[in-house]
Amino acid sequence: MIIRRMVKMKTFFKGSLFLSCAVVYACQSSGQEKQMDKPFEETIGINLVRDEAHQVIEHFGASDAWSGQFVGLWPDQKRNAIAELLFSNESDEKGNPKGIGLSLWRFNVGAGSAEQGEKSRIRDEWRRAESFLSSDGTYDWGKQAGQVWFAKAAQEFGVKKLLIFSNSPPVSMTKSGKAFADNGQSNLSEENYEAFGEYLAQVTKGLVEKGLQVDYISPVNEPQWDWSDGGQEGTPFRNSEITGIAKAVDHALSRNKLDTKIDVAEAGKINYLYEQADKEGRGEQVMGFFNPESADFIGDLEHLSNTISAHSYFTTSPYESAVQQRINLNAALRKVEGLRYWMSEYCILGDNGGEINGSGRDMGINPALYLARVIHNDLTVSGASAWHWWLAISPYDYKDGLIYIDKEKEDGDFYESKMLWALGNYSRFIRPGYQRIGVELSSKKQHSPEFLVSAYQSADQKEVILVLVNSGVKDVKVTISDDGVSTSVKSLYITSKDKSLESVKTDTMGGDVSIPARSIVTLVTEN
Repeated sequence: MIIRRMVKMKTFFKGSLFLSCAVVYACQSSGQEKQMDKPFEETIGINLVRDEAHQVIEHFGASDAWSGQFVGLWPDQKRNAIAELLFSNESDEKGNPKGIGLSLWRFNVGAGSAEQGEKSRIRDEWRRAESFLSSDGTYDWGKQAGQVWFAKAAQEFGVKKLLIFSNSPPVSMTKSGKAFADNGQSNLSEENYEAFGEYLAQVTKGLVEKGLQVDYISPVNEPQWDWSDGGQEGTPFRNSEITGIAKAVDHALSRNKLDTKIDVAEAGKINYLYEQADKEGRGEQVMGFFNPESADFIGDLEHLSNTISAHSYFTTSPYESAVQQRINLNAALRKVEGLRYWMSEYCILGDNGGEINGSGRDMGINPALYLARVIHNDLTVSGASAWHWWLAISPYDYKDGLIYIDKEKEDGDFYESKMLWALGNYSRFIRPGYQRIGVELSSKKQHSPEFLVSAYQSADQKEVILVLVNSGVKDVKVTISDDGVSTSVKSLYITSKDKSLESVKTDTMGGDVSIPARSIVTLVTEN
């Protein structure tokens, strides 16, 4: 046990999240930087509050959809380099991280649209996916080879958790015979729930035979959307249908003596977890699935993870609305004792109220700062214990990729984005088992979207990670104290316009630390 001086700093104010909703985010995606109304005029004291303990972080992740099926078969040098960027926890000779150290990898279990080719009616070949299940009912474990390669690479780099997710049941089980729904209704008949559950269990066993431990199954994805446009594999589900599917998967896992847990329900927006919203029978999922009085209650299933998941799409702007929705979500989660929340998919979509537009690749710092703001709010306001990005590898002209590639199936070049390294400011240092703790700031006027601070302590409480997001146009000086006692900053890592999680060695006891303008900075302190 660590004994520390409990010296309260009376001039500090709670600063782990922004509670006042009066400030609008100042830095626009166009790259035009607006001067802050009140520039930082003083050094900001940041005090760690150890007795204010919040959620334990489980993992940071990203998905292999859809490029993994091709890039996993690229020449060794390139696919290994991409894997290192995503999974490595090592540093180079200068102390710079070689990768962002993801701690969970998401494996897209395809429905077989790739085998259907153009007859699948999914227009983009890259959004079709193979299936391990053949049309004659047998399994071909040579399928999805590129994705299997990435899952094994993740494991070799030390990624401890693997989640498999299904956008659609296999086409042999769907009502339409396709991997997407034609009419905005569920594409899986109730009579096929058990077959779908057994299929996911068999895929789990098949991957285990390949040396991969499957920790989680996510059987449905964004069930609120209609999935009728042929843009990708997908199907809608009502809550009652998800309940039937979850029970079927649970039975199949028990029957096959598997320890894998089930994750529900990958809601398309976070508000579907706490309110009905615009989708009758598909909202209020926290109470629907975890209230014992609900007809859709599944909280007692043997294999159900005591978590609920949702996606942060379309709920990140404007800033005050983003915060309020996460406050609402956190309030709903607290009604179910012990229930954890995973933010299980996000990339920058839509126009976000004019703050940033999801269209068009941008490898620079603007989307990285926006992303860091979203992560901060998901962790500090909604209390997410896990945070997952969408496309780890993207061939598209959107702000959807950590790593971008040429849209070439057999070989091509790849490109690092600042969003990769912004996520790394969190994922590389906040390891599974770290716990978020409180922080206090010494000035009320610093409570704004331009300057965000969160902190996380290791299980043995010897190390604390602080992530600071300075979206403003001026450098900010900070001093760090730990329960009122000056503490040493062991190391500092910067993601900015000209730095990509670059290490800056420092050993300052209570001295000033400069946080550059328009940067994401990770500080490591150690007792």
